[in-house]
Amino acid sequence: MSTPSFPPADDVIAAVPKKLYIAGEWADAAGGLTMPVDDPATGEVLCRVADGSPADGQRALSAAEDAQEKWAATAPRARSEILRRAYELIVERADSLAALMTAEMGKPLAEARGEAAYAAEFFRWFSEEAVRIDGDFGTLPDGRNRMLLMRRPVGPCVLVTPWNFPLAMGTRKIGPAVAAGCTMVLKPAPQTPLSSLALAGILEEAGLPAGVLNVVTTSRAGEVVEPLLTSGRVRKLSFTGSTQVGRTLLAQCAPAVVRTSMELGGNAPFVVFADADLDAAVEGAMTAKMRNMGEACTAANRFFVHRSVAAEFAERLARRMGSLVVGPGSRPGVDVGPLIDRAGRAKVEELVADAVGRGAEVLVGGAAPDGPGCFYPPTVLTGVDPASRLMDTEIFGPVAAISPFDEEDEVVRLANDTEWGLVGYVFTRDVSRALRVSERLEVGMVGLNTGLVSNPAAPFGGVKQSGLGREGGRVGIEEFLEYKYVAIPV
Repeated sequence: MSTPSFPPADDVIAAVPKKLYIAGEWADAAGGLTMPVDDPATGEVLCRVADGSPADGQRALSAAEDAQEKWAATAPRARSEILRRAYELIVERADSLAALMTAEMGKPLAEARGEAAYAAEFFRWFSEEAVRIDGDFGTLPDGRNRMLLMRRPVGPCVLVTPWNFPLAMGTRKIGPAVAAGCTMVLKPAPQTPLSSLALAGILEEAGLPAGVLNVVTTSRAGEVVEPLLTSGRVRKLSFTGSTQVGRTLLAQCAPAVVRTSMELGGNAPFVVFADADLDAAVEGAMTAKMRNMGEACTAANRFFVHRSVAAEFAERLARRMGSLVVGPGSRPGVDVGPLIDRAGRAKVEELVADAVGRGAEVLVGGAAPDGPGCFYPPTVLTGVDPASRLMDTEIFGPVAAISPFDEEDEVVRLANDTEWGLVGYVFTRDVSRALRVSERLEVGMVGLNTGLVSNPAAPFGGVKQSGLGREGGRVGIEEFLEYKYVAIPV
């Protein structure tokens, strides 16, 4: 891999169109309305982009509808090659895309570059899946009919992406939609519209036909998205975001019976047994907790450590967390950038204060620094009361809450005592226990002796109120395909 050479943020921001992308054209929002994009490291406005209206959303959906039939009929290899070209362009421009992400959402440049590589892989993966869509043929048991099974695209989709991984969450949804032959309206998070607009430009350059992808940036998500879902013209919603918003969107999808994929909140348990390799456990904890400043649905929130090693684990983790450098993500040597906004930081502050008020001890961090920006230091808490709010709330910040346990049954019960079920982490050298606990955890994914589960080739998703369906892997494209059965007389 080449040595990163990150261009100035001002240059990459200037190069990105600030308008809506509809039917292959860059267009102003209705009434010329715009919205600010803020730098979370300083609180200053980076630029302004189009602020789409409900009418703009309907225009985008009409463009998707108009393009659907022709796009569905496009050869799978042609769809594959568009995605492959887009993959190559992202790899080629990884440094610029990283600088753009760092500017609008704060993560350190090195981590942003890692996201660019991760995002590109979804396009490469689904470029390969596009040519592997199959069906079936056979004679039915009664011998009277043959059965032909076809796979067809579900049709126009609405894709709603979050701010924490603005490029990768775009490619994780757009990739399978393009591969399956679906058109789409993408509504990115208002905090991070620039990455999505840059991605639209890359896909256009890669040869994606007009109307297949339409991007509506807006500060009025509810006003724009709900009419699309209730219109009867949308056949699929793919959403990544909070469980609370997901519930609302599911209700809006019900009248028109819109097919849904929901990647919602998490409250991941991180379980360290007495026999665990503590070096590996601490390293895994750093990955699972500190990726993206803890602003990840896969972030480890609740650390359950066997009482015999809890003090040592906490001390080691605190030492590692305390050594991290906090500052603007664009500054060399910075490990931890700002949280996304002041509301996000205030939530973290409130959760930590509640835990401390209930008796938790702060080993490192625990107080926001003075000055501009939305910074919060890496924080380790021990002796956390089970009634503390952060035990049943997605923290979305760099806070590790450690509680001791004594028995396997006890920790499984504690780990499962949540409405969420996205991912869990287990550290042990006992193979039987590893498999047994992995099976018992009520989650969609398990990191076994690792703090990283995300991979484009693996199915990503959860159970309970962490969502519906899976993204990535061989099953990722299934979410955008329907079966059609044709009965043929023998």
